Amino acid sequence: MHEFSIARSLLEIVEQETLPYGGVKVVNVKLRIGKLSGVMPDALRFAFEILSEGGITEGASLSIEEVPVELYCHQCNTASTVDDPFLVCPHCKGREVEMRAGRELEITEMKIEDGNQGSQEHP
Repeated sequence: MHEFSIARSLLEIVEQETLPYGGVKVVNVKLRIGKLSGVMPDALRFAFEILSEGGITEGASLSIEEVPVELYCHQCNTASTVDDPFLVCPHCKGREVEMRAGRELEITEMKIEDGNQGSQEHP
């Protein structure tokens, strides 16, 4: 299951991005995953949860937006969203298509909490 290596890389990126903020806790990570990316969202959530234990992302939720496959046909000049993995224009059945979406795997947002939130120094 390659989702564990993807989750490990995801956690490394999240940790690197939060370094400048020091002492934060990550509460949510939002991803965009294309339908043809080869990533199984449920398996990625499971791997993320397991690998997060003991780190700044422990208990964080992983929100996933699944991106449909979008094709552009150079024969009939139309853009279409398709459900199947066949790269054929649903309008003209042409094969001169360009995939414009559907292979994404990107972090779009992270929500963090300040580790010192609520604590104040009193004289």
